[in-house]
Amino acid sequence: MKTYAGIPENHATLSNSKIVLIPVPYEGTNRWQKGASKGPQAFLEASENMELYDIETDSEVYKEGVFLADAITENSSPQAMVNAVHQAVKKFINRNKFVTIFGGEHSVSIGTVKAFNDCFQSLTVLHFDAHANLRKEFEGSSYHHKCAMYEANQNTNLVQVGIRSMDISEKRTMNSDKVFFAHDMAVNEYWMDDVIDQLTKNVFISFDFSALDAALFPATGNPVSGGLFYYETLEILKRVFAEKNVVGFDMAEFCPNPTQKTSDSLAAKLYYKMLSYKFSSKDDTYDTDDSNPNNNPFSKLSKFKNDEDDF
Repeated sequence: MKTYAGIPENHATLSNSKIVLIPVPYEGTNRWQKGASKGPQAFLEASENMELYDIETDSEVYKEGVFLADAITENSSPQAMVNAVHQAVKKFINRNKFVTIFGGEHSVSIGTVKAFNDCFQSLTVLHFDAHANLRKEFEGSSYHHKCAMYEANQNTNLVQVGIRSMDISEKRTMNSDKVFFAHDMAVNEYWMDDVIDQLTKNVFISFDFSALDAALFPATGNPVSGGLFYYETLEILKRVFAEKNVVGFDMAEFCPNPTQKTSDSLAAKLYYKMLSYKFSSKDDTYDTDDSNPNNNPFSKLSKFKNDEDDF
């Protein structure tokens, strides 16, 4: 049995895990720096070479249980991939799991956001990225990675952080009060407070690795200078996890460089940090016993409690 980070099998079965990790090695619309389809495997390999004790939180979060789900390999079309992601994510949310997704290009998030918005009322999507990704359509498709946040902007409370690359057409769609441009963040010492003020209680985090400064994390599909540094990234994430109910997260656009493993290590560490922040408070919302599907702590929040979908 292959497990996340090589953890013992008793912490890696679905029934013993609070956390689910779904790899989505999809890359169908990227045109420049290729390699996002190899991101999940490189991330998993780096995770196996990472220490599992987190010093900052004084915790070993893997002991909460991390189930490594089968990778979603649907690639017949961008829409088919999005639908497959949507169904898989929704299935595990319904089983009371804290669901995380590792792409793949950022179009994966169209499916993840749809699933979480199906399940949680008054959802904020907190989007870390260099790019706005607010196009309604690109190259004839609404499932392009440049459209990754369009539906989130229409159907959720979308808050965007680190933006420094966009098309002028996206200004018409963008809610400027909820977009934190990198050049403004650089001169506003209170930008983290301002971000927190824009969030609702339930928050889904979509983290594109291009949000990080290109000097720190060059292994991404569309690197852009002027991004976030490591410890300020940890600071805002730690605050969000502490002050809001983070219901899940995805990570996207890691394009590994086989001759340089620094980005691999950072991707693995950041994922584990986010889990550590989530469970350092001993969150007991999530269930390690999914034998009773009716025993759902999310039922009062769920928009599809009586859904007829058979998972």
